[in-house]
Amino acid sequence: MRFIQKLINKHTLSLASNAIMPVLGMAILGLMARHLSKADFGDYIFFLVVFNLADTFRTGFLQTSLIKYYAGASPQRAANIAGSAWYIGLTIVVTFGLGNLLLFFILSYTGASPNMFLITKWLGIVYLCSLPTTITTWILQAEQRFDRLFLVQLINQGGFFLFILLLILSGYISLQNSIYCYCLNSIISSLLAIFTGWSKIKAMGSKSWASIKEMAHFGKYSVGTSISSYLLRSSDTIIIKMMFPPQLLAVYYIPQRLMEIFEIPLRAFIATALPVMSASVHRDDKKHVAYIMKKYAGMLTIALIPVAILSFLLADLIIGLLFGSSYQHSDAGNIFRIFMCFVMLLPIDRFFGITLDIIGKPQLNMIKVFIMLTINVFADFAGIFIFHNLYGVAIASIFTFFSGAIFGYWALKKHLQFSVKDMFYLGYLELNELISTSYKKIRNR
Repeated sequence: MRFIQKLINKHTLSLASNAIMPVLGMAILGLMARHLSKADFGDYIFFLVVFNLADTFRTGFLQTSLIKYYAGASPQRAANIAGSAWYIGLTIVVTFGLGNLLLFFILSYTGASPNMFLITKWLGIVYLCSLPTTITTWILQAEQRFDRLFLVQLINQGGFFLFILLLILSGYISLQNSIYCYCLNSIISSLLAIFTGWSKIKAMGSKSWASIKEMAHFGKYSVGTSISSYLLRSSDTIIIKMMFPPQLLAVYYIPQRLMEIFEIPLRAFIATALPVMSASVHRDDKKHVAYIMKKYAGMLTIALIPVAILSFLLADLIIGLLFGSSYQHSDAGNIFRIFMCFVMLLPIDRFFGITLDIIGKPQLNMIKVFIMLTINVFADFAGIFIFHNLYGVAIASIFTFFSGAIFGYWALKKHLQFSVKDMFYLGYLELNELISTSYKKIRNR
C-alpha cells in the first residue's frame, strides 16, 4: 500500500489525466464508426472539428495566461485572475453564440441538410455548457491538483463513453441522440465543477479590468499560436485531400493518429511544469525556469529515443495490430518510420514554446508557430513535386520541426542561460535518478 501511495504523485496523475482523454476519445470514435451510418459519422466528425476549432480559440486565449498569472499568486490575486478568466470566457462564448445564432437563421432560409441544421442548432449550446468544465481544468492545473483534474476528465470523457454505450445497447444510436448526450454530459461535468467549488465561479466578483486587459493582451498572442498549431496539425490532411485520391488520406491519417501516443507523456510533463515555471517567473528566478525547461525537455527527449527506435523497427506490426491487416504493409508503416526520425524534437520544440509564453514572450512563440506552418505548407508541396507520393509530405515534417526548434532556441537564448548540451546532460541525470529510485523502491517492496 505504501508503494502504491508513493507511485501516485502529481506526475503519474498528470500522465493519467492526459492519457484518459485521447484513449477514451479513440474508443468513442471506434464505437460510433461501427454503429452510425457513414454519412452521420462524417457529420459527427464535422461537429467535432468545428467545436474543437472554437475550443482551440477559447483555450488559446485563456489557458496559458490563466496558469501564468494564477500559479504561485496570493489568494487575492488568484481569485482576481480566476474571476477575470470567467468574464473573458463568458464574453467569448456569448460572441460565438451570437455568430452561431446568425448562421442558424441563415441556414433556416437556405435549405441546409437536416444534419447541418442540427449541428448548427446545438453547437453554441454545447460551447456554453462546456465552459465551466474547461475553466476548471485550467485552474486545477495551475493549482497542481491533478487528482481532481483526473476525476473531472474521467467523468467528462467517461460519462460520454457510457452514454454512447447506452445508446448502442438500447438501439437509439443516431447523430441527433449523440449530440444530445454530448450536451447532457457537458452539463453534468460542469455542474460537478461548479458545486464542488473547483471552478471558482464565485470569484467573478473579484475580477478587475486591469487583470482582464492584462490577460487579453497576453491572450491575443497565445490564441494566434493555438490557432496556428491547430492549422499546422491539419495542413497535411488538407493538402493530401487536395492532391491525392481519398483512400490515401486514411493511409497518412493512421501514423498521424499514432503520434498521439507520444503526445500523452509530453502533455503530462507540460501540465506539471507550467505551474512550477510560472511560480519561478513570479519570483523572478530565471535560473529555475531554465532548470525546469532543461530537466523536462531533456528527460523526455532521452526517454523517447529507445521508444522511437523500437517503433521504427516494429512499425508494420504496430499498425497491423491496431488498424488491421489491410494497412499492415502499406505506405503507412514507412510514413510512421519517417515520423520517428523527428519525434525526439517534439519535447524540445514544445518546451521552447511554452517557456517563451511563460516568461512573457508569447509573440515570439506565435512567430515560431507561424514559421513552422509556412515551412510545412511550402515543404509539403515541394515534397509532393519531388516524390509524387505521401513520403514527400511526411519528409516535409522533419524540416518543419527543425525550424521550430532552431527558432525557439535562438529566441530563448536572448532571455535564459542554457545550452542544448546542458539539456541532454541534465535530462540524462534526472532520468537515471528516476529509474534508480524506482528500481530501489521495487526491490525494497
